[in-house]
Amino acid sequence: MIHAYDKTYLSKAQVNLGSMLDFAVYDLKEKLRGFYKKFLLSEISARFERGESSVIAGKSGVELALEVSGDFSLAKKYRPAANKSPEYWAGWALAYFQWQTNLTFKKIDSLIPIEEILGMYSPYHEMDISHFCGKMAELYNSRKQSTNLKLQRQTAGFSQKELSEISGVPLRTIQQYEQGQKNINSAKAETVLKLAKVLECSAEDLMEID
Repeated sequence: MIHAYDKTYLSKAQVNLGSMLDFAVYDLKEKLRGFYKKFLLSEISARFERGESSVIAGKSGVELALEVSGDFSLAKKYRPAANKSPEYWAGWALAYFQWQTNLTFKKIDSLIPIEEILGMYSPYHEMDISHFCGKMAELYNSRKQSTNLKLQRQTAGFSQKELSEISGVPLRTIQQYEQGQKNINSAKAETVLKLAKVLECSAEDLMEID
């Protein structure tokens, strides 16, 4: 799995996303869903998930919250983030999952809303982050209606038969990967590369969250 950005910035990114949500809820008095929707629609979201250092390291979580809200008159309300708050933890944990999977925040939220992540505070805040990520992957995979291979194939406009004929990968094998009867993550690199070449995507685009 290719991570969203260099791990050097991960710890700072987690603190910033956690601080942003904490400040938005407790100081800006925003509803979590309302503020998070603003975040998803802002350029800050896209820049954050790409790991732009000017966003995840060059600004504080409070600065990000103010920029997303658009109300800089509240800057004087700054206080250190309550890193024990459920909202802080939700942002902190979400930043790790996004980094680990390289999924966009919008794609994550479409299947696992921020409110549901907040509801996972207990018991996951007391566990290693790997347990949270494992649960998130389980939820994401169970709710995603199509495999990445099927999505990429449909986007490219190929039928299963056409993809098989052009790539040289057996039709039955493609069907098994798309139906989840076989795990494409365990496929031979040669097979995945053949499919990716025809679909004009990266091999990583065909992998499923493990």
